Amino acid sequence: MRLTIEREAFLNALSHVQSVVERRNTIPILANVLLQARDDGLRLTATDLELEVVEDTVAQTEQPGATTVPAHLLHDIVRKLPEGSQLKLDEPEPGRVVITSGRSRFMLSSLPAEDFPELAAVEPTNTFSISPEDLRFLIDRTRFAISTEETRYYLNGIHFHTTETDTDVLLRAVATDGHRLARAELPAPGGAEGMPGIIVPRKAVQELLRLLDAADGDIAVALSENTIRFAIDGVVLTSKLIDGRFPDYERVIPTSNDKRLEVDTRLFAQAVDRVSIVSADKGRAVKFVISPASLLLSVTNPDAGSAEEELAASFNGGEMEIGFNARYLLDIIGQFGGDTAVFELADSGSPTIIRDSDEARVLYVLMPMRV
Repeated sequence: MRLTIEREAFLNALSHVQSVVERRNTIPILANVLLQARDDGLRLTATDLELEVVEDTVAQTEQPGATTVPAHLLHDIVRKLPEGSQLKLDEPEPGRVVITSGRSRFMLSSLPAEDFPELAAVEPTNTFSISPEDLRFLIDRTRFAISTEETRYYLNGIHFHTTETDTDVLLRAVATDGHRLARAELPAPGGAEGMPGIIVPRKAVQELLRLLDAADGDIAVALSENTIRFAIDGVVLTSKLIDGRFPDYERVIPTSNDKRLEVDTRLFAQAVDRVSIVSADKGRAVKFVISPASLLLSVTNPDAGSAEEELAASFNGGEMEIGFNARYLLDIIGQFGGDTAVFELADSGSPTIIRDSDEARVLYVLMPMRV
């Protein structure tokens, strides 16, 4: 293998693929990136056996071939070389790759390309295209609610599925950790109709967001029984799906919460952030004392003291008290772009629906805490 490549093109491709590689690996080959010098350029591949990223980039190939080298080490080398420089990659003998740029020369250990694992290609059952803006909308509005509890592995991702209404077919994204739930929806793109419910793992979601930052056109999505593939501007991300059944989330979304609280989004977020300062942590409950024209927020910490702040509000019920996790409140309100946060309540022990006044496509459910 022998080729010449521009530093910027190489670094851009490496930054996409190396983030998949775990820092600690019990299987040495998984710490490496597969480099395939082809007549039409260089192909880079990285995988952790659950997730695979493949990217093609421009290079001048003198001698086709393939090898694997440590991904993070290679990325660090290329990142620290001067901007605008050219790199020459050469494999003079098996097990050794030489990188030359100007007066810099590095020799890296390599492992055979034949040993590099690949995710098996599967014939897709559904294919469709979606804009980067729409895909980011679905992910950004829900990913904060993904569970980190490994024992409930089926909650460790975003659940995507389609649902039919009287007038439209919608593509929904849902995430929950059992304490809060986030649901976002958009009109389903053509080809997504009838797709099965799937759970895309947290790591795949994170890698997908990185790729969306530079996406220049629609994303091609291919879905099979066990995998999902995203093709984005010459980069292909393939992920295994979580093999589990997502809970029937519709059952936890209240349908008869008849008490409505409206409060200024910005002022509310600032007040919650301030009163929670005295908490031992952001997980301590913020107490709501709600009356028709005001909302009193308070936090009590036996070791540090207490704090309270009153806000103007609109409430269509009598006086009511309820408590919520401060961090969860801030996570939800942080998604809002509208001026008014709307809380739909039943009583102090029942789930509450929270909405952004300017965004009907998103809904949040938050479980209360004892105060």
